[in-house]
Amino acid sequence: MNSTELQKVFEEHNLWITSMHESGSRANLRGANLSGADLTGAILPDNTFVIMGEAYYIQITNGEYVKAGCQNHTADQWRKFTKREIAEMDQRKALRFYPRLLDLIDFYLGKGERPEWVS
Repeated sequence: MNSTELQKVFEEHNLWITSMHESGSRANLRGANLSGADLTGAILPDNTFVIMGEAYYIQITNGEYVKAGCQNHTADQWRKFTKREIAEMDQRKALRFYPRLLDLIDFYLGKGERPEWVS
């Protein structure tokens, strides 16, 4: 894969991410020459996403762990926090953002349960 082809793969992948998987395509770097990098045998986690443009830095790793700001928990743990636990993370800002975080988790990892206090 030459640099022009690699650039096209990145452009298609960026479109795939920004369109929420509705257009473009997921990057496949099989056979790509990444400036001498040897990734033979590397195990890279599937279902890893970095979500930009939100109130907090959001990273979903290996389809299980969700980092929001400085808090890193499993998706199941995020779905079960009490109102008090969320408020202790960053007061009102966290309480306002929490439903959005659950929406993101649902979108990327599949619909899950929500605490009763979240409307």
